[in-house]
Amino acid sequence: MQGTIGLIGTGMLGQAIAQGWLDAGLAPDKLLLANSSGRSPLPGIEVTDPGDLAGRCETILLCIPPAALSGLDLHAPDALILSVIAGATRARLEAITRSPRIVRAMSSPAAARRLAYTPWIGSAAITEADRTQANAVFSAIGVTDEIADEAHIDLFTAMTGPVPGFVALFASAMARHAESEGVPPDVADRAVRQLFLSAGEMLAHDAPTAKAHVDGMIAYAGTTAAGLRAMQDAGIAEIIAEGLRAATARARTIG
Repeated sequence: MQGTIGLIGTGMLGQAIAQGWLDAGLAPDKLLLANSSGRSPLPGIEVTDPGDLAGRCETILLCIPPAALSGLDLHAPDALILSVIAGATRARLEAITRSPRIVRAMSSPAAARRLAYTPWIGSAAITEADRTQANAVFSAIGVTDEIADEAHIDLFTAMTGPVPGFVALFASAMARHAESEGVPPDVADRAVRQLFLSAGEMLAHDAPTAKAHVDGMIAYAGTTAAGLRAMQDAGIAEIIAEGLRAATARARTIG
């Protein structure tokens, strides 16, 4: 990460990103915050107003609620503007900030643990140096990809932005089932937490894709195969897709 980075908005996501940057080695004096309270949620980090921040930072990340964007007074024509505001298009961000160098992204609170997935797309005016900076800023908090279709940012807002989100829904359903079978709630909760921790590690680091894991388990024809087939026959894939379509549609209107 190059230069001083300004972060506007220190709610749950903004604070998570800032913490991830600091843990990744960003010097505290290279991070400047602006928020509505005027107080820093992180020790030793300076808080100022958006106008002052714009004059002191080469890179600015916007992390405010979508409803607050119309009231943002930010004149930063020479800055690289990054945004993780749900639904805020590159065109709207350029109109508000007056900067032609816009990077629209979506991240997640997993940034605090440097485990976020942050896809991004830049405007036509960004430079190769801007691309390098965007990749550095977002890879510091997890995994990042530059994508080619802005509409996919809305999809990722729905799919990978809400951590634990949909995964927590599945985990909750499994825990409730165990409880209905007489398993004590604390044991069911502990078992499901460990299941999803280990599953996440295996999916992250093992070579096969998620589909390859499923196909392999079905081919093994054991107890898991019976459960997977029953879920597939019940239409679980379409149910999940329906939920993601609804969340994506909301992402396209919330900004």
